Amino acid sequence: MPHAQFEPTAREALAADAVEAKIRKDLTWERIAEAAGLSTAFTTAAVLGQHALPEQAARGVAELLGLGEDAVMLLQTIPTRGSIPGGVPTDPTIYRFYEMLQVYGTTLKALVHEQFGDGIISAIDFRLDVEKVADPEGGERAVITLDGKYLPTKPF
Repeated sequence: MPHAQFEPTAREALAADAVEAKIRKDLTWERIAEAAGLSTAFTTAAVLGQHALPEQAARGVAELLGLGEDAVMLLQTIPTRGSIPGGVPTDPTIYRFYEMLQVYGTTLKALVHEQFGDGIISAIDFRLDVEKVADPEGGERAVITLDGKYLPTKPF
């Protein structure tokens, strides 16, 4: 896996180019994930600059989107993670997740610690799924599954 350092702006530019190609080609994130051979959530995060893709996945994504060899290489590099610049997010969808953590963050922490003990839920050994389901009361609901490995605090 390449370890070359790129300016964060190179990753941002690639993400913008990839999203533009996705729109132009009328593709879904699911279709792009199929080209990568990985989950939709992981592939989407990678294309948006939050994960490195294995070479074969990077080639599949770049080919589908019509991006060049530089994109294949950049998609394989380990990024500087963090997609929300400092401060409270202003995008309404991202803000609602921020709001959910403001309201339920201490609850999640308390429940995790009660059930597992002192430790964290990994964002590295992690799975994410988003599912649209019918709401019995009308409309639709978003079911979001965050599935991270528990890592206990180790005394030293």
